Amino acid sequence: MNSFTENSISAKFAKYLSKLPIPQKPSSLYDPVKYILELGGKRVRPQLVLLGCGLAGGNPEKAIPAAAAVELLHNFTLIHDDIMDGATSRRGKPTVHSRWDEATAILSGDVMFTLAFEELYYYNELNGFAPSIFPELHKLFAEAARIVCEGQAKDLDFEAMLEVTKDEYIDMISQKTAALLKASLQMGGVIAGAGQENIQQLGTIGMNAGIAFQIQDDLLDAIANPDTFGKRKGGDIYEGKKTILTILALERATSEEKSKIISILQNPNCTETDVEYVVDMFDKLGVISDTQKNIKNLYINALQALESFSDSPFKDSIKELLDKLKTRQT
Repeated sequence: MNSFTENSISAKFAKYLSKLPIPQKPSSLYDPVKYILELGGKRVRPQLVLLGCGLAGGNPEKAIPAAAAVELLHNFTLIHDDIMDGATSRRGKPTVHSRWDEATAILSGDVMFTLAFEELYYYNELNGFAPSIFPELHKLFAEAARIVCEGQAKDLDFEAMLEVTKDEYIDMISQKTAALLKASLQMGGVIAGAGQENIQQLGTIGMNAGIAFQIQDDLLDAIANPDTFGKRKGGDIYEGKKTILTILALERATSEEKSKIISILQNPNCTETDVEYVVDMFDKLGVISDTQKNIKNLYINALQALESFSDSPFKDSIKELLDKLKTRQT
């Protein structure tokens, strides 16, 4: 068994990320890249790459460049998402386009996308990898990047739709959020030389955890302490977003309640009182409690898939990570 502990994995990855050879010039292009990476975050996706590699019997240290690629890709999506959402804060700090401007943010996001793919160049025969590893990783990574964009497009499309079904919403977040978590674990498995059955099981863990993660984000947006969560309470309602909570509420509300909820979601100038009304309706209609149950069941599905792997410190670490995600408040 590899003696590479979770703490040493995290430390080595943090050191690697901090020393990425990001050019100094032009500073207008690269300073925003350094800025968003220094904001930190949960680093869930790179953790999954590393732990997925260890779970499948590989050495997680060899998965560090792939983990960096995933983190760069994720932050690229955040820069562009913040522009599209008109968000002014990210992780309690100004968003890139707020601190600089939209043009700078778009270009800096684009170069992060390129830097992410460059990290995968490590997986070649000169570094001791089988010839099949790079194309497998590249395929998983490129597909995940495309699917994330498709999910974002669907999310934007939802803004113009009067009603969205639960199935349509789950499909969207499966792409926008879960696809990259799924790919993260699978990339770790590929680096470890795992067989297709194990790669599939890693994908099942990531997909269920990813869907749960996004649904929990929706829930926290409505009920979490904004000082802890890092965003204003009810931000999705202010923005008129269709989330699992609003979809379920509209399904269960009376005609009068439904009309009022829709009018609030469609009002770009809705008030704090309006938002509180919608949040209160979530509670009244049992949406919050049912959403919490849904999140719990998705994590149970992820843990069941995890049981197909042999016991190891990596398996324990993934269990702990899933438990932290399930109970998070940020």
